[in-house]
Amino acid sequence: MSFHYVAKLPTPEDIREQFPMPDHLVRLKKERDAEISDVISGKSNKFLLIIGPCSADNEEAVCDYVNRLARINEQVKDKLILIPRIYTNKPRTTGEG
Repeated sequence: MSFHYVAKLPTPEDIREQFPMPDHLVRLKKERDAEISDVISGKSNKFLLIIGPCSADNEEAVCDYVNRLARINEQVKDKLILIPRIYTNKPRTTGEG
């Protein structure tokens, strides 16, 4: 079986180069990654909570939800790490599945 590339997808490095993150967000991501790693490795006694909805189709509602979740995260950050898990491109979400 042979394949023919229609278009080559960019690598993560290509995307990072094209759309660099501001320094303050790079630092924040590094901090969050370390905090999550500490929970998974047992160095932290916090509880990691990955929260849906699994899928959503309304950008405004998703942004509102994530902003509300961030405010709640501030209230519980000494005990929990809340991580939103929202996928906006599922076939059934877009009406194509």
